[in-house]
Amino acid sequence: MPYEKGQRLPAEHASKIGHIDLTKSEFVRKIVEDLGLNEESEDYSQRDMPIISVSDLGSTSLIPMIYGIDGSMQIIEEKGKWPFKRYAFIKTAMLRIDFRSLKKIDKNYPNPFELESLMKKSAIYHYTAFPLRNISYEGLNIYDAIRSIVFKSLKQTLEGEVLETLKWLLYEKWADTKKQLEFFECPHCHGPRATLEYDAEVGPCPMCGREIFITDCLGFHQDMNQDIARDSIIGTYMIIHETLLMLTGVRLLWDRNKSVLEDSLFIKDGPLSIRAQYSKLVQPIRRFLSQARSCGIVVNILGQEKTGAFRDHFDMISPSIEAGHAFIPSSSYIIREIQGRSETGAPYGKDTNYGAKIFYKFNNYHKMVLNIPTGDYLSDPKENDLIGFERIMATLPSIISNRFEGAIYPIELANGIASLSSYPSAKVLELFASDLRRGT
Repeated sequence: MPYEKGQRLPAEHASKIGHIDLTKSEFVRKIVEDLGLNEESEDYSQRDMPIISVSDLGSTSLIPMIYGIDGSMQIIEEKGKWPFKRYAFIKTAMLRIDFRSLKKIDKNYPNPFELESLMKKSAIYHYTAFPLRNISYEGLNIYDAIRSIVFKSLKQTLEGEVLETLKWLLYEKWADTKKQLEFFECPHCHGPRATLEYDAEVGPCPMCGREIFITDCLGFHQDMNQDIARDSIIGTYMIIHETLLMLTGVRLLWDRNKSVLEDSLFIKDGPLSIRAQYSKLVQPIRRFLSQARSCGIVVNILGQEKTGAFRDHFDMISPSIEAGHAFIPSSSYIIREIQGRSETGAPYGKDTNYGAKIFYKFNNYHKMVLNIPTGDYLSDPKENDLIGFERIMATLPSIISNRFEGAIYPIELANGIASLSSYPSAKVLELFASDLRRGT
């Protein structure tokens, strides 16, 4: 591996003649000569790909109210004086759009004043910041500072509604049963049976008696020590907040007007999944969606993956799929064709996903990797298993943006108000933080 660019000197470049010895190797030449194209393996039209048509949904009613949810983050490192300080800013947003507002905006060349008016009336924002290294908060070390900030950040969003949504999930309040909070690792004594009384936000650990937050059950403390936190905490917090912000909208409509909930579509940027120790939110989400469906209430949720392994795979197989058609891959297909691992392990997404994957080809320019919940986990979901599938797919053509390939307009707008660019946002945020710490 080459040396990277430093503060004074440039990066080391790869050798321009390093390939010569390789091409002279008899061993390598013999391997290359024996390589052959397995034509059968590349013929995806003959694979286990049940293609379904989604172009003939003209009689299906569209979903009139749409919510776009997205987030962004910037990690700042001040390198002026040792020890270098490292911290991060996070911003999430949810934007509500109805079809009447959407029709007024040119999706190819939107008027910025119309967009500004729409965002002022219909957008919800959340901002927070985290210390990561060589910085303190309220006299606390990094470990306790991040625990405190996670709790306070959820509590201050929408006057506590997002934290209430976390409690609604973990205590399963939607089921009208006083469910005990599941045991988790105490951030102080690290005992495995920390818990809180029903509906509590803060309380003593039953083992050591020290104060714990309901947000501790998510496990952020497992990704840091007393003085340093991993950068992955920032991305994880953003994903969790996006999910809770989306489900806050679902919860409020569930409690107040279920018919409006059924006429709403929540579109989240990114997959419908939560990984590692944080995946304890997945099962309550699945159980809620299953219960809602059993009660005859359809909760329309959609995720879109813009990049990653699934998007790369779809680019490869899309010639085998006609426009106006979709493909719902099974766990077996994902493990075999995308992850490239043995099927003897756990089914794909069994513990982490609350949405099934859909490869949707609207036309040659708009190809999307979508996620739609199924409620209970299914290793081989069909279109009838996907909650709200027909109305969601019927609505999608009306909200596709022509400014970017595969773009969904509510996500594009939400990204526009949530994004923190590397330049100039990162530099401005660094100056902002430095000035505040100096008291100017």
